[in-house]
Amino acid sequence: MVIIVMGVTGSGKTTVGRELAGALRCAFHDADDFHTPASIAKMRSGVPLTDADRWPWLDRLCGLGEETLAAGTTAVIACSALRNAYRERLTPPGAADGSVRFVYLRVSLELARQRLQARPGHYMPASLVESQFAALEDPTGLPLILTLDGSLPVETLFRAAMEWLGSSPYRDHRCIPALPAGSP
Repeated sequence: MVIIVMGVTGSGKTTVGRELAGALRCAFHDADDFHTPASIAKMRSGVPLTDADRWPWLDRLCGLGEETLAAGTTAVIACSALRNAYRERLTPPGAADGSVRFVYLRVSLELARQRLQARPGHYMPASLVESQFAALEDPTGLPLILTLDGSLPVETLFRAAMEWLGSSPYRDHRCIPALPAGSP
């Protein structure tokens, strides 16, 4: 299974994604690590990426998903996946069976800005937050997507995602254990 934790910059994707991967005892990948140096430089200078910048990046991430599924393992990927077309591009061919799921962390513009301003050293400046919201196509209500209020505590988000994943037909899939009562 591939679990993509998605949302605008500052929504908590990496934090929640790492928690999920740790609990599931599987690989975690931050999509930020798959950007080209040119894309990172562009964002660092305050210029939003275009679709032409994003397609090769999304294709690399889709390849990672394909490798994960072919190996019969699980991975968690933190990726903005802002538009429906991006989510489709991230889903490997033949994965329409539910083996790729999205956890959408919805946050307000104000909260995303606050979080970015408090995050020193990252290449994504707070000035790009608005461009992320402009690109966002809210996936709430779509199949295989869990929408969570990203302003909630990480533990609450983690538990809700684990409960949702536990109801998956992939529940007994490698790296997807059921949570014992009282566990984090």
